[in-house]
Amino acid sequence: MATTTTQTMPTSWREGMSSDNVKGLVLALSSSIFIGASFIVKKKGLKKAGASGVRAGVGGYSYLYEPLWWVGMITMIVGEIANFAAYAFAPAILVTPLGALSIIISAALAHVILREKLHIFGILGCVLCVVGSTTIVLHAPQEREIESVTEVWDLAMEPAFLMYAAFVIGAAFILIYYFIPQYGQTHIMVYIGVCSIVGSLSVMSVKALGIALKLTLSGMNQLIYPQTWAFTLVVVTCVLTQMNYLNKALDTFNTAVVSPIYYVMFTSLTILASVIMFKDWDRQSPTQVVTEMCGFVTILAGTFLLHKTKDMSDGLSTSLSMRLSKHSEEDGVNGAEGIPLRRQESLRS
Repeated sequence: MATTTTQTMPTSWREGMSSDNVKGLVLALSSSIFIGASFIVKKKGLKKAGASGVRAGVGGYSYLYEPLWWVGMITMIVGEIANFAAYAFAPAILVTPLGALSIIISAALAHVILREKLHIFGILGCVLCVVGSTTIVLHAPQEREIESVTEVWDLAMEPAFLMYAAFVIGAAFILIYYFIPQYGQTHIMVYIGVCSIVGSLSVMSVKALGIALKLTLSGMNQLIYPQTWAFTLVVVTCVLTQMNYLNKALDTFNTAVVSPIYYVMFTSLTILASVIMFKDWDRQSPTQVVTEMCGFVTILAGTFLLHKTKDMSDGLSTSLSMRLSKHSEEDGVNGAEGIPLRRQESLRS
């Protein structure tokens, strides 16, 4: 009986998670570690560059001359390469939610290195993000079997995904040319909105390109197809756009808030794009889909806690600075009036 049980457990485990999904899981975890650390290193570089030049948040590019920013950029590239490879092995619904780990790393490092305060409820918010992501990962579908990049292109050319792509491009142009000039410095959702919606298209193209490279390395050359190079062009365009507006968001707002909000929006839109393009939910039962949605609600609850924590910190620091300035003014007035009074008393005596 013991032997039967021992043999059954690995079998059911393999049925629940294929070897390709495991590879994607490991790559996604390592990617999150690198990306989470890169947020902090890049922000340190942005601060250092902003002290001697024009800040990125107001349109400056002095950070390009700052070595520390490039260290952070290289760290992010390493993480993105691991992320790129993960998409070649596992579905987006499995890979993307693991970005929650980068939230924990960036929030913790921001608290220690950048001295950006993280309230106890912020820590609880991070935990909720991880719990929600884990729920999604445990119920993720198996990777779709694809034998050519042309199959991915056919999926991208279906009416439903073309409508989604048109919506994303239109929304990105409206945000960039209308909302950013007016609200970019005051509303965090504007910069992050551009990064997230453009990012959902970049992930679909990254996945297509990753599949093409994986098939090429296995002996089926996909570089001869023009579709491979079309996906490459989309990846380059989208990633450059994301990098530009993510830098602006990091330079303008608190890292501990930028990371989780970007994660939730990016993850939600990426999974939506994957469901439309690769029809991931068609291969799942209603119970699995509902469980994944519950995971999203948990993540959103965690993000809400993190956002409210930032508001609490800002409110406390603002009220404290107002009290200090008020006391300083009172001390200054009393001091200025006290000196002449003391002099008058000494003259009288």
